[in-house]
Amino acid sequence: MHEEILSVGVDIGTSTTQLVFSRLVIENQASSFTVPRINIVEKIVEYRSDIYMTPLKSPAEIDADKVKQIVQNEYSKAGRHPKDISTGAVIITGETARKENANEVLSALSDMAGDFVVATAGPDLESVLAARGAGADTHSKQRRAVVANLDVGGGTTNIGVYDNGRLAGVCCLDIGGRLIKVENGLITYVFPKISALAKKNGISINTGDRADLQTLSRICELMAAQLAQAIECSPKDDIHSSLYTNNGKPLPQGLNINAITYSGGVADCVYGQPDENWLRYGDVGVLLGDAIRKNRDLSKVELLPAAETIRATVVGAGTHTTEISGSTISYDRSLLPIKNVPILRISEEEERSLETIEASIRTQLPLYKTEGKPEQVAIAFTGIGRTGFNDIQALAGAVIRGAQEVINGPFPLLLVIEKDIAKALGHAIKVQLEGKKDVICIDGIATLGGDYIDVGEPIGAGSVLPVVVKTLIFNS
Repeated sequence: MHEEILSVGVDIGTSTTQLVFSRLVIENQASSFTVPRINIVEKIVEYRSDIYMTPLKSPAEIDADKVKQIVQNEYSKAGRHPKDISTGAVIITGETARKENANEVLSALSDMAGDFVVATAGPDLESVLAARGAGADTHSKQRRAVVANLDVGGGTTNIGVYDNGRLAGVCCLDIGGRLIKVENGLITYVFPKISALAKKNGISINTGDRADLQTLSRICELMAAQLAQAIECSPKDDIHSSLYTNNGKPLPQGLNINAITYSGGVADCVYGQPDENWLRYGDVGVLLGDAIRKNRDLSKVELLPAAETIRATVVGAGTHTTEISGSTISYDRSLLPIKNVPILRISEEEERSLETIEASIRTQLPLYKTEGKPEQVAIAFTGIGRTGFNDIQALAGAVIRGAQEVINGPFPLLLVIEKDIAKALGHAIKVQLEGKKDVICIDGIATLGGDYIDVGEPIGAGSVLPVVVKTLIFNS
């Protein structure tokens, strides 16, 4: 079995907006005498758009109409139509995700994004997509090393770390090239955290000041030093913790990073020769890239080439958001596709007994109501240690007792499980409910509380479902 689906990635960033079209190749890699094992075996970027400056109506508002026009024009240039698209992601990243009308922009793009494309944001996901788009995961696996990707954009730096090909940590800092803007030789914007960082180090910078190259260079050196602290190349100072986006957490301690890749708009200024027109983009991106390249602490770690720099996030969005839920699943084709369903996550600790599984579902369900009415929800757990027939029957009973509100409601009972027990569990639930409730049970998918999920129409001769897990969290 060999099948291809088309994916789109759209990245609306602090500085730039761009998109890619990718072709995902799906094959059954199992032998003729075993259960099908269908995977995405190849991801090919077929079209890269031009790179546009993200259009803004004001410092606090994205120009949704102009963004939509950019996307429409690129669809036309690529010879694609929304109906051609099977999966992918629209990502609003960096400072742009903090704009007042970020949701409005996603709504404006909804009719351009195909039936199954999802709208995603959130710094953790951005870190992962950028790192994978830059190839840090591949470097890490090939070298059996710990590799960090620093995606340095206009408003934020997303850091993703891979250890022997496995994700080891993510974080996001408010460090970026457009956090200081310059026009006609004058400072027109300074992000408050950068102003505080400068002041802490005895530097005054305010809107209306003349853009002094020496002062701006010194501030960029301070920003580069904060990135070195974030990946433990130097000790953290007392202002460092305040620079994490949305009061986020730093990387786990003791990662012992062996190598670095850089992506994002500033990355080309890190890898390339310095541009003598320091303020050519109306910001300090060139100066920040130069400061990162010259930072002694960052230079202690091996620098590796990135597969993508400025396009890393959009390539990650177009090629790395889709997963495949495999052959041991239970579903009714007429119920698909379903989109933007919140995850009700049962913790591993709660999974240890049937009583706590039941209680967790029942306790959390009231959180997923709109104006007192239940909404579609996906109940997720690992399924670890419950593979025998009796275990499956008992688990089915606990889910049914906990999810009575869903069973009595208008939506199908949707279960998302990590271990390969979905087919058996879905069948057990249907039998115990005497076929009186629609049940969708998929496996091979890991989720977290706060995630949302899309489940597409069947592919691979109906044996697998394309699934996208995403975060619909906007920075505040």
